[in-house]
Amino acid sequence: MTGKVALVTGAGSGVGRAVSLALAGAGYDVVLSGRRPEPLDGVRGEIEALGRRALAVPTDIGDEASVAALFDRIAETFGRLDVLFNNAGIGAPPVPLEELPVATWKAVVDTNLTGAFLCTQGAFRLMKAQSPRGGRIINNGSISAHVPRPRSAPYTATKHAITGLTRSTSLDGRDYDIACGQVDIGNAATEMTARMQTGVLQPDGSTRAEPVMDARHVADAVVYMASLPLDANVQFITVMATKMPFIGRG
Repeated sequence: MTGKVALVTGAGSGVGRAVSLALAGAGYDVVLSGRRPEPLDGVRGEIEALGRRALAVPTDIGDEASVAALFDRIAETFGRLDVLFNNAGIGAPPVPLEELPVATWKAVVDTNLTGAFLCTQGAFRLMKAQSPRGGRIINNGSISAHVPRPRSAPYTATKHAITGLTRSTSLDGRDYDIACGQVDIGNAATEMTARMQTGVLQPDGSTRAEPVMDARHVADAVVYMASLPLDANVQFITVMATKMPFIGRG
């Protein structure tokens, strides 16, 4: 093994792409997970151009068998995992709560929450068995882990649940040198947040544009969290556009 190994879910675009490239720049070999092969292959090429190894594995993280296959590939290719960034997530159309299809609710829960749980399980199995033992799990929580946007029940519920998963993972990982922290992101400029710059629904019923920030600031925070020795941990960190409506939202 020539370096540490990181797994990033939702790695093909946005925050996941930015974090994958930043980890590669910090000396990690990176496993790239996502639904679409083409974006993953693009990021893989960028990482290899930096002189690091990259493995692109198209994965449905809400599916147990797909996640098991992902971790089999990691074990076969690298033999260990040092960092897991649970980043993959989707939202739902901003419709009135009573009109939200149950199928949409389940799709968001499967990706945002069940996917993070399944990847955490896979990471625990590898990290407990490898030598040297242990590793770090970093969860993408979002500002929505603290306060909701209007008409965002599925996304907000899953992100509040991620906070509980982070805390439980921290506790259950203690005896095995597995640290877990959470980065709560506010308005990073990605494809998912493009509508922020044109106007989004506010709690008072108005629609207003919101400030955004470069996703590389999130990537820098994740690299810092990942760089700590396993006897130190950033439990929670918030990285947000300074002037976005978070403090005082509502």
